[in-house]
Amino acid sequence: MGCGSRHRRMRSKNSKSLTRAEAHHIDQVKQLPCSVCDRDGPSDAHHIKQGHHFTIVALCKECHQGSSMGWHGNRLSWNIRKMDELDALNVTLGRLGR
Repeated sequence: MGCGSRHRRMRSKNSKSLTRAEAHHIDQVKQLPCSVCDRDGPSDAHHIKQGHHFTIVALCKECHQGSSMGWHGNRLSWNIRKMDELDALNVTLGRLGR
């Protein structure tokens, strides 16, 4: 089943529709605190690999897209904590398991 109007996401025009399970997983991750700095959610869902919707990380805006602190910037938050995407994925999955 597609994502429907309730699940609007920035997506490329060539990407497949999300399955119900993928959309549910993304929604759950977005409710978590940031997996890098622990800032309360809601969070962004950062895809480790585009199109792989089950390997996503909960990140606040600053740790995701911040020019100095974010993954898509200079990654200072990540470097200070000695974290990479797999470390953050581990935190995200651990929080989902609780």
